[in-house]
Amino acid sequence: MTRLPDHPQPSSLLDLFVSFTLLALQGFGGVLAVVQRELVERKRWLTKEEFIEEWAVAQIMPGPNVVNLALMIGGRYFGLRGALTALAGMLAVPLMVVLALAVLHAQFADVAAVTGALRGMAAVSAGMIAATGLKLASSLRKHPLRWWISAVLAVFCVIFVVLLHLPLAYTLLSLGSIGVTCTYRALQRGRA
Repeated sequence: MTRLPDHPQPSSLLDLFVSFTLLALQGFGGVLAVVQRELVERKRWLTKEEFIEEWAVAQIMPGPNVVNLALMIGGRYFGLRGALTALAGMLAVPLMVVLALAVLHAQFADVAAVTGALRGMAAVSAGMIAATGLKLASSLRKHPLRWWISAVLAVFCVIFVVLLHLPLAYTLLSLGSIGVTCTYRALQRGRA
């Protein structure tokens, strides 16, 4: 069995369910910033390094990233029951909220104030994602790769996605393969 880290963890399945429900309800427009703040800074269930590693795995798995992360964290602490409990926390109450918002949106979609508010939230979401990326960049100091290799991979990622409009699968396969290979080699050199 995997040794659990020496930091706080969920006290029960109910704690796990409530935590992921509250996390999901905070995540309008994107949850990366919220998840990082809640799980790393506030609850301290994960270190920055653990978060980055688990988030990377969650991104390459099919399905929504945060749902994958919830499954992994629930499974880490409580096995299959924990994974299913975290999944229920991520989906049950937010599903009801989304259905209610869909009904409201159908009624008021043509109102200029609603359209403007939704466009404004898109800018806020982009800012939250950028801020979280900058906040997590400090943990790259402990990464086996040299900082400039990580920076080059990040720049190419932006180029692939923003400028070339390459599908995420191609970006992950190409840059992810390079990142994994470089990290593996750096780790092998460190052991020698």
